[in-house]
Amino acid sequence: MNVEEDLAALQEMTTDELRERYAEIFGEEPRSRHKAYLIRKIAWRIQAEAEGDLSERARRRAAELAVDAEVRTTPPRTRSERSANKPRTLKKVEVSRDPRLPAPGTAITRKYKGRTLEVRVQRDGFEYEGERYKTLSAVAKAITGSHCNGFRFFKLAEDK
Repeated sequence: MNVEEDLAALQEMTTDELRERYAEIFGEEPRSRHKAYLIRKIAWRIQAEAEGDLSERARRRAAELAVDAEVRTTPPRTRSERSANKPRTLKKVEVSRDPRLPAPGTAITRKYKGRTLEVRVQRDGFEYEGERYKTLSAVAKAITGSHCNGFRFFKLAEDK
């Protein structure tokens, strides 16, 4: 087979087939099951064998650039190893609300272009004319058609 056919065949292989091919080429089992990674590594080796590997000068330069201190010397711990070392505790997280906002359930009203607008504050956003919005700025944009600061539009901004 030629290089192009070999590379095209990699795309059709399953992850298990790619792992077997990796083991054949590199002489060791791959640590990854990431299909795109395996394809890249195998394709690189196929091309290197067909067209020649790095020059000796490039190898020396790569060795100069490599910093051994940054290479991980121990494998990362698995999730079960991490959780076995620490007792699990549940913490109640308080969600801080912006002090400029009134309490959930409160209606914010504003006169705009001859209309009285009413936005209801929810625990997780805002409701205006039956639609839900994450931010006051999104409500203001729906009303005006252009982006503006929701706190300023509804006159909730702190005066400084």
